[in-house]
Amino acid sequence: MQVRTRHTPGFGVARLLLAPAEPVQVQPGAMLATSYGVAIEAKPRSNLLKSLTRSANPPPVSVFTAPTEGGWVDVAPSLPGDLHVLELDGSVGWCVARNAWLALAGTAALDTQWAGFRVLLGSDEGFLAHLGGTGAVVLACYGALDVVTLRPGDFITVHPGHVVGFADAVQSRLRAVNQGGTQSVRTGEGLVFDFAGPGIVLTQTRSPRGLVGWLGSNGLVPGKS
Repeated sequence: MQVRTRHTPGFGVARLLLAPAEPVQVQPGAMLATSYGVAIEAKPRSNLLKSLTRSANPPPVSVFTAPTEGGWVDVAPSLPGDLHVLELDGSVGWCVARNAWLALAGTAALDTQWAGFRVLLGSDEGFLAHLGGTGAVVLACYGALDVVTLRPGDFITVHPGHVVGFADAVQSRLRAVNQGGTQSVRTGEGLVFDFAGPGIVLTQTRSPRGLVGWLGSNGLVPGKS
């Protein structure tokens, strides 16, 4: 799969160029358009999805497969912002916010119950997903993307709502902002990330959780006030 982006940085769209019969995993609702003849598989527990994830309960995804002459799929995030393309080589995986990925090559693996989360989150299920395997991955952010390169001895603290992703080789930990406050590894509420170099951390200048809070405070989200 090859990726071509347009309308960045404000309203990014990614065109996924597929070889004949090549599949691609796409976040539900992210498809904008496809070339004619591209097949769509929307069953989240298909054999293909089970083979591409190590989780016994894989998250919902859509699988698009190009016809014999090849094809393309355009994907776009629901929120305005930039796009970032990772090229996985099989040597290093990435931890990303669950809704940060838009598309994965058919040779990439998505796992929301990665064993490393038990160390980081104290649970094998939370607000992150793990990406492994090989091939291109398209990530989306809310607002602008910052690529933070940490050198050995560098440290940074980031709010979970602003984390797009980080290489799983980067030293990281979650800690409570206030020991007596509400905390959730499922949402990141009440927590902050500490990262230590060397490595790369991707952050976004806006937090989707802040948007939800603003909508709720203005009576635009049912049940939120």
